[in-house]
Amino acid sequence: MGSRTEDAAPATGIDSEDRLRLVIEAAPSAMIVVNDRGCLVVVNSEAERSFGYTREELLELRIEDLIPTRFRSHHDGERDAYFANPDRRGMGVGRELYGLRKDGTEMRVEIGLNPIVIDGERFVLASVIDITERLRGQAAENAARHDVLRRSILDTIPFSIIATDRHGRIVTANPAAESLLGYQADELIDTSLSVIDGAPRQTYSDGALRLGDAGGDDIEWIYRRKEGELIPVQEAIVPLESEDGETTGFLAVAYDISHRVEARERMEHMATHDSLTNLANRALLIRHLDEALERTARSSLELVLVLLDLDHFKRINDSLGHHIGDELLLVVAERLQARTRTRTDDLVARLGGDEFVIVFHDVEPGAQMDRRLTDLMADVLAPVVVHGYELAVTGSLGGTRFPLDGATPSELLKHADIAMYQAKAAGRNNVQWFEPRMLEENSDRLALSAALRQALDQLDQGELSLAYQPQVDLASGQVVGLEALARWTSPTLGPVGPDRFIPVAEDGGMITPLGGWVLRTACAALAALQVQMGRSLRMAVNVSPRQMRGTAWLDEIADALERSGIEPSQLEVEITEGLLIDDHGDAVAMLESLRALGITIVIDDFGCGYSSLAYLTKFPIDKIKIDRSFVQEIASADHNAAIVDAIIVMAHALGMTVVAEGVETEAQERYLRERGCDEVQGYYYSAGVPAGAVAMVAQAIGG
Repeated sequence: MGSRTEDAAPATGIDSEDRLRLVIEAAPSAMIVVNDRGCLVVVNSEAERSFGYTREELLELRIEDLIPTRFRSHHDGERDAYFANPDRRGMGVGRELYGLRKDGTEMRVEIGLNPIVIDGERFVLASVIDITERLRGQAAENAARHDVLRRSILDTIPFSIIATDRHGRIVTANPAAESLLGYQADELIDTSLSVIDGAPRQTYSDGALRLGDAGGDDIEWIYRRKEGELIPVQEAIVPLESEDGETTGFLAVAYDISHRVEARERMEHMATHDSLTNLANRALLIRHLDEALERTARSSLELVLVLLDLDHFKRINDSLGHHIGDELLLVVAERLQARTRTRTDDLVARLGGDEFVIVFHDVEPGAQMDRRLTDLMADVLAPVVVHGYELAVTGSLGGTRFPLDGATPSELLKHADIAMYQAKAAGRNNVQWFEPRMLEENSDRLALSAALRQALDQLDQGELSLAYQPQVDLASGQVVGLEALARWTSPTLGPVGPDRFIPVAEDGGMITPLGGWVLRTACAALAALQVQMGRSLRMAVNVSPRQMRGTAWLDEIADALERSGIEPSQLEVEITEGLLIDDHGDAVAMLESLRALGITIVIDDFGCGYSSLAYLTKFPIDKIKIDRSFVQEIASADHNAAIVDAIIVMAHALGMTVVAEGVETEAQERYLRERGCDEVQGYYYSAGVPAGAVAMVAQAIGG
């Protein structure tokens, strides 16, 4: 349910309704949302306290039930007129107003009105403040100015009232002051008002308090109870004057505002802390850095800022669900805080997603931080069991130093981000420190994106091409299929590997046109190869999750099949595990549509994420491709071989075909054949080759 104030743009954020409810609940005054029929639809805890009803009782009432009977006859018409011409009304605008409590007692109130729109329906948000005690306090102050305040009133009024002489020495205190401060009146008499102060007041040169400067205005102040506890209060210092106008003393009138301060602090905390981990958010991080950089600049020490990004975190969210990812983030946050808690000035913040920032203060210039960070990450990223899953993640870190790598918080964060991406490009699970040359490399990435876009716009120039890697049936030794692999040779950049340009295509919104071109080209090439070789083959193409959003891609597949003339059963679509989790409904519908066309569905790189064979029973999957990292370790690590064995056995039990990629040795081939793996591909047989060389390579492999 979205909400907005009248004539304002729609609210944005994670959840407008939740944000509205949180703000209403945190407000120190009674907050009530009323519809145009006068029904109460949202209330906060302060409304329950003020009117004496439970929340459930309030939500059964009309707004007229909270108004004394003598005012109700005109209220319906006034409400209708307000909804016809809604406008914002500040607190205290209009005539004297009264509220009616559950016990029948009335209270003086101030009401502020603010029209809002929720899902197209108009409501009014009413802020209601019980001003009964305020009015009593004001009456007491007025009476004090004329020196007619009677002792009976002082003894019964709920405000703390302390009378002093003109030098600020206490002459009397009422029972409310005793209750608030924990002192007996006799203990306070003939002491300075400063005894109860939690902060120093202004004084004259002789040490006397400058109480006359207050002028009777309300201010937030701090009192200190007898046992030392600090209490926030709203205080007014009122001068007492004789008939001839001479100031004879002062009244300190105060009341406890702990509730208001706590509500304000809660809202401040919400604005400066991450809602999931309770770590500092970006706003608090920037504020912290502004102060820390100024302090560090005056010293001979350095400040170190490190940006941590969890490697392949999206795979956890995609394969196991966001609730598992959130639990992992909480563990990482707790461990980061625990490791930095011994240095009170250091700060840990979460920027969002799986990105964390660690700020180290008072670092000696040139200090080696790599070992310190390695030890930190060993503890922070140690395996953790979440809902039965053992998760072991790594992290890529980018580091910057002040003042060497930047003069402002934004510069340090930007350079740490660039260094972190360098760590990912270097294979992940390492630390990279910012160097000026990295700025040039970041610019190179932008140049790469522009060049790739031009290559896609001018396909007839031939910069983009496909290579085809054979897939071999282990039982017959024959080539039974091909995987289409995109290649790019730029006239200005030279050969660019797919590990460089595919992420650029993803980030730059070019993966859909690139994937469409690969699909059409591969289907056409397969049709020509089958004529040349005189037998049927299969063609596998990799598909990005972005291509599978919406139904346009299905039309592309149908068009490519029709134009090439190949059978749908000869086309294999390779998807990642993440696609299965992003949106169960859409993913199932898309895969079922592909199945209906007769196309084979393949899970690519199975095992490199946090795979769950349970998901394979829920989706129409035909084939699993074991990730090359497991195949490459077959000869040297038995535990990885055990994983391969398990994948083969369980996939066959589910009626799926198993393909192993990255086969490079005869020993790997023999191991996979003995375990019943169906198909293999890798450099042991052939690298990706142009379409014109496929027939010759297939002949060499299968005879």
